Amino acid sequence: VKTPGGKLTYQYVKKRGTVPKCGDCKVELPGIKASRPKQRMSMTKRLKTVSRTYGGSRCAKCVRLRIVRAFLIEEQRIVAMVMKSKKVVPETVPTTQQTSQKSK
Repeated sequence: VKTPGGKLTYQYVKKRGTVPKCGDCKVELPGIKASRPKQRMSMTKRLKTVSRTYGGSRCAKCVRLRIVRAFLIEEQRIVAMVMKSKKVVPETVPTTQQTSQKSK
């Protein structure tokens, strides 16, 4: 590169920064600046994250999937508990019906 003084000097080109990728689906995270790790240390938090759960780590689609999966697992657990409690109740009820039929 020629300087304003007319001298030829070397210009050292630094490596380009990359945009962080989602840990689950490996898609580039939107809203986060591309940077090298050393630059990232001095960047403000506003440039490194987005205001959401798993902000600078997972994309919105994967976060939505995680929330839905957790909800469905919890629902499944509740349904299993209800089914188990319903099984216990009918076993006691038929015995009273059988005794009344025998007495007739």
